[in-house]
Amino acid sequence: MKKRNLIALGASLVLALGLHAQTAAITNGLINWKGSEITNESHEGTIAISKGALNFDGATLTGGSFTVDMNSIVCTDLSEKYAARLVGHLKSDDFFGVEEHPEAILVITSAEPTDGGFNVSGDFTIRGITHPESFTLKLDGTKATADLEIDRSKYNVKFRSGTFFENLGDKLINDALELSVSFNY
Repeated sequence: MKKRNLIALGASLVLALGLHAQTAAITNGLINWKGSEITNESHEGTIAISKGALNFDGATLTGGSFTVDMNSIVCTDLSEKYAARLVGHLKSDDFFGVEEHPEAILVITSAEPTDGGFNVSGDFTIRGITHPESFTLKLDGTKATADLEIDRSKYNVKFRSGTFFENLGDKLINDALELSVSFNY
């Protein structure tokens, strides 16, 4: 009799805990990017989040991931001809090597609650290279946003980088990439 009661209690706990844990699919994901040269000339555009999900226990973010479609990169500040040339260069091995690495992936490893969201740490993989990144993910209803800056040199993106090359002068491209992420969940 006691064994049945323990099994019933265990099943009830699993069901109760399972009702609090949920996964929310990411939709309409977009990243606005900006890169700049040492001369303050900059370019910007967008790139799509192709899939992903956030994991919650009640209202607490417990994990998740999203995948960036590197083939979707677009330049929005240049005319069509020059934008196409820049995008082709960004997709080349000089930058993101999109043919060999068509996706970038962020996997959330921890999330600490903060006002209006979570301080998130995660493993970001670009060009097959993974590094930890941290940022604040703000949640408003079913919309999430985050602003972060990543160091492209950590992901072996070498073109005109002062980390890899000396004496570039005004041809130097800053290693910092500014990213503004938004998606629905």
